[in-house]
Amino acid sequence: MAKKKTMFVCQQCGYDAPKWLGRCPGCGQWNTMAEEVIQQEKDSRQQGLNLGLSDKSRPVPITQVRVEDLPRITSGSGELDRVLGGGIIPGSMVLIVGDPGIGKSSLNLKVCSNLAEAGKSVLYVTGEESTRQVRMRADRLNAVSEKLMIASETNLEVIEKHILDIKPSLLVIDSIQTIFRPDIQSAPGSVSQVRECAVELLRIAKTNGISVLVIGHVTKDGTLAGPRVLEHIVDTVLYFEGGSNSEYRLLRAVKNRFGSTNEIGLFEMRGIGLVDVPDASKLFLSERTEDAGSIIVPTMEGTRPLLVEVQALVAKTPYVPPHRTSDSVDLKRLQLLLAVLEKRVHLSIGACDVYVKVAGSIRIDEPAADLGICVAMASSFAGRLLRPQTIVFGEVGLAGEIRAVSQAEGRIREAARLGFSNAILPQKNLEQLKGLDKELGVRLFGTVNLQDALAVAMPR
Repeated sequence: MAKKKTMFVCQQCGYDAPKWLGRCPGCGQWNTMAEEVIQQEKDSRQQGLNLGLSDKSRPVPITQVRVEDLPRITSGSGELDRVLGGGIIPGSMVLIVGDPGIGKSSLNLKVCSNLAEAGKSVLYVTGEESTRQVRMRADRLNAVSEKLMIASETNLEVIEKHILDIKPSLLVIDSIQTIFRPDIQSAPGSVSQVRECAVELLRIAKTNGISVLVIGHVTKDGTLAGPRVLEHIVDTVLYFEGGSNSEYRLLRAVKNRFGSTNEIGLFEMRGIGLVDVPDASKLFLSERTEDAGSIIVPTMEGTRPLLVEVQALVAKTPYVPPHRTSDSVDLKRLQLLLAVLEKRVHLSIGACDVYVKVAGSIRIDEPAADLGICVAMASSFAGRLLRPQTIVFGEVGLAGEIRAVSQAEGRIREAARLGFSNAILPQKNLEQLKGLDKELGVRLFGTVNLQDALAVAMPR
């Protein structure tokens, strides 16, 4: 009887070592090394030498490769289809990740019901709940259909038999951390189990043309639980953003082999589950204020303009060092903009506490929001109201100059649609938008530096 070989594997990044280590050399995390049995495949190399080449594996000139539009399956959710790039690709594998209770299972169950109502066969495999619990959720979501098959199973070999018997168009695994292969002597959720089960599911998807939606857990810091290699195995990785206490959820693609990774989907959590929010700008601006320190910034999420309200609160403090806090803007970026305001505009803002927030718990990362953040902080510091019905966008350089940004016309058109009459933007962008102000009835103010932008935004 062969002796079992064990290795210590990091449960975060998959790094393996022959002995236990307190800190993983791969990712730097502490106490993540766990002992796992390594599966021996002694004949795999010899078997591989005897395999014949299939037609698909033979090298061909790239000019002979046929390029066709991949057929897509409509999920029934316009926001999900937008993030996926137009719909679900047959034979693809999509990983959906998010905090507990954020709506992963509800969204997948609703998608299963939509496809079943469209006449497609669907299999929903749950490893965390019983079939009765899933039926109770389906009744609440109005997601009951005859062609929606449900199985409560964690053994991958049994799941594969169900797949071959039913031959569904869509397969949902809830969740990948609960599925295990009996031939691997490791606990479900370990690196070996998650990796091997994902590879097997991908093989099933590709060979049978089955679309697979896989639900994944996250760790305390919001990253995917298990090995990072799982993200490389699947075709698409979608992350749910937004706390469980918030009624809005953002679905963002961080990897997509069949579409853009810049699109986002917005959902609202209701009693009937997640509901699409197609007009996000109007929703976020429904409760906006006209107080000092509040400005509207048009951001771009892929090809989608999104108007958000940036709020800043600047207050003097006796404490050293002062606080700089934001859950919507990168803190280093915020400190950089504060330094530009103090050096180039001569605002004595260095001894003040600064708090920046984007209404609706939206996080903005693009440089086009720089000017709006600076205007909001300067307005709160001076206690002066901003020009009404105004949007602000532009990148701020270290010299205080305002640099041009992309898709300026789309931002202004979205603002005009929602009733805004003024726009402060980089001078370079203004030169490229001749005639747009008369067409839309929006007054455009081109600025070359931060002093000019503040003078326009806060008229005396």
